[in-house]
Amino acid sequence: MKSIVTQHYAIHFNSACYTELNAFLNNSNFSKIFVLVDTNTHDHCLPIFLSHLVVQQEIEIIEIEAGEINKTIDTCVGVWNTLSDLNADRKSLMINLGGGVVTDLGGFIASTFKRGIAYINIPTSLLAMVDASIGGKTGIDLGTLKNQIGVINFSKMVLIDTAFLETLPQNEMRSGLAEMLKHGLIHNHIYWDKMSNLSLYKLTDLDMLIYESVQIKKEIVTQDPTEIGLRKTLNFGHTLGHAIESYFLSDSNKNHLLHGEAIAIGMILACYISYKQEGFPKQTLESIKAIILNTFGKVAILESDYPPIIELLKYDKKNTHGNINFILLEDIGKTKVDCTVKDTTILDAFSYYKA
Repeated sequence: MKSIVTQHYAIHFNSACYTELNAFLNNSNFSKIFVLVDTNTHDHCLPIFLSHLVVQQEIEIIEIEAGEINKTIDTCVGVWNTLSDLNADRKSLMINLGGGVVTDLGGFIASTFKRGIAYINIPTSLLAMVDASIGGKTGIDLGTLKNQIGVINFSKMVLIDTAFLETLPQNEMRSGLAEMLKHGLIHNHIYWDKMSNLSLYKLTDLDMLIYESVQIKKEIVTQDPTEIGLRKTLNFGHTLGHAIESYFLSDSNKNHLLHGEAIAIGMILACYISYKQEGFPKQTLESIKAIILNTFGKVAILESDYPPIIELLKYDKKNTHGNINFILLEDIGKTKVDCTVKDTTILDAFSYYKA
């Protein structure tokens, strides 16, 4: 697959990844190379990555605990201290080898250590390949509140080797599909129809679907890198999805949801709200609900869960001037940003999901 070049960096795929990486590293004068992994990618992905690396620089491996629950300032402090202990300087490079937690957190650590060192993202999960590793967003959670702290700072390159997907459990693969479905809903019917009929495709076709998803995000970010307008559409389903994810993370009686599992719920809710407020077609709403539930199943959300989930909406990053701002759809590929929604409509959306 042809590399995708943006204004700030290039995205390379499969066999080109290591050719481009080795050339970049050998033509640069980095003092040290640090590879950030979590406990999962250390075991399953790091040996594959190191086998392709041909460099002269010193390499240090830094390992963190896996999981969204560790995407915190405490983890950052631990890595910052390790970088300092290992004599990292401003000419050092951080390579983030992992899923969305590693690329988000690693990018933030690199962007803030000594006021910023270079970093490269190598996503190993489907979600990170099509979303988290692309676009320069870095960040960590504030307690259980999603991505409250961070900066937009672009990596030197993104390397997408789909062979890493073979190391993923099924639920992690499914989680990544949520962001690809989102890209279809906000972009056009053609890509949505492809994602709606995954059973017609072979596993080998996944590479091209990933490539198209990356192209969609790249086009949006290129037009609006700092999220003034158009880039907000990438948050479709995330307003309530993030609140649901945070709520399930904070409640010890709930099973934690993966990011994509929460966003899948958020997209059904957002489509229903779009139907009520923006005239989104009812037949399309029903089709979307069926496709998403067929892929992700239904999560038990009690009526007693609704108020605390709605309360969490006030922490959403898109909010301005005290308003909770939703991304809604007039139709597939026709988005509206900065939409305000009444609590009664949100409650109706939960009832629709539950019915």
